[in-house]
Amino acid sequence: MITEIGLAAGEIWQYLDKHNQVSLKQLLQALKKDRDLILMSLGWLGREGHILLQAEGSDIKITLRRKED
Repeated sequence: MITEIGLAAGEIWQYLDKHNQVSLKQLLQALKKDRDLILMSLGWLGREGHILLQAEGSDIKITLRRKED
């Protein structure tokens, strides 16, 4: 399971690198992976400080943290 989480985290990273900021809804639609797997991968990336998460209404905005952030 850890391998799957890591691979999904890599896909999230690549997607964010191309799109800058996306909503959780957009990310789930784009990657077409299980919601729980995406959430675990976002947790991993967030804990490592690689992404920024911001609540926006009933959704969450996700941004790849750049070195200058």
